[in-house]
Amino acid sequence: MSTYPPSHRPAAVAGLFYSSDPRVLNQQIHHWIHTQLPEPSRPCPKVLIVPHAGYFYSGEVAALAYALLKPFRHQIRRVVLLGPMHRLGLCGMAIPSVDVFETPMGPIRLDRKSMASLLMNSDVLVSDEAHAFEHSLEVQLPFLKHVLSDFVLVPLTIGRTDGDAVFDVVEQLWGGDETLVIVSTDLSHFMSSARAARRDRETLAQIMRLSPTLVPDDACGALGLNAVLRAASGRHLHAELLAATHSGNTTGDMTRVVGYGAVALW
Repeated sequence: MSTYPPSHRPAAVAGLFYSSDPRVLNQQIHHWIHTQLPEPSRPCPKVLIVPHAGYFYSGEVAALAYALLKPFRHQIRRVVLLGPMHRLGLCGMAIPSVDVFETPMGPIRLDRKSMASLLMNSDVLVSDEAHAFEHSLEVQLPFLKHVLSDFVLVPLTIGRTDGDAVFDVVEQLWGGDETLVIVSTDLSHFMSSARAARRDRETLAQIMRLSPTLVPDDACGALGLNAVLRAASGRHLHAELLAATHSGNTTGDMTRVVGYGAVALW
């Protein structure tokens, strides 16, 4: 039975997708982050596109993106986190009713004011059920807890909805230098390694062009990704590919792989 108050969402996939031991988890992320710190002249990214598989598969890839934030740990005060729904087939985009997301490394406060303003959009609803077991958002939280100082989170999980509606929400939340936007998405799913590599190259090329025309077979987070690419294109941002791989490179099984990529936008 959970010991957390009802205003807190407990970590659901700790011990499954990543370690539930805060010491082990912190050491693992610290190792990844500090072996790939960016050049001091790098600006703070506005957008990160990161995978959401278990850390065994994609954690090191995601860390390449999160390492870019380390010099800006005090600048970033709000994180907008978008990810696809995996367990529910809701129509629309869901925010939770809780005030805090728990992680093994401590709590993360939610930006209730920004979340309340989203309810003016007819496609945004409150659903704790949509967030309760959703890993696409949760696996990003230990990285954020490690690299940032004091920030609030706007978590949004995306179900069946219209691309324009997601874009409107992204525009509403875009903010200034204090706001980081994260899109949580994997790439191709369950193809041979050769097919996956081809498909992911095409998908990543579209992302580099800021082309908002991806479909779920390209990336499971396509709706959020397209909205962010559209917003970024309108602001003339540029994208940089940080890493790309697939699960076969970890498991050795090249028959059915999942693709992972990390991209930063400035």
